[in-house]
Amino acid sequence: MFPSISLAQEIGLVVLFAAALVWVLGLGHMLWDSRFHHPEPGAYEGLPVIPAQRGRAAHPMESVELTEAEQQAFAGLIRTFPQH
Repeated sequence: MFPSISLAQEIGLVVLFAAALVWVLGLGHMLWDSRFHHPEPGAYEGLPVIPAQRGRAAHPMESVELTEAEQQAFAGLIRTFPQH
């Protein structure tokens, strides 16, 4: 094919070109599907994207008892924020 490069380099170029072509075709297919495939509302019945919030007593490691000084400091911080 090219007189200045070896056969192994030519094969490497063909493999690289084929991989790039497969990648471009796959990307085009993915973009085409995302642009023109609009499922009906409610058709997606998979897992929720955001997990449901657990209750306050879900696990003892998820809650911390504050001391009176910490509660007062937190209340002071809350009072400093502007109310909307």
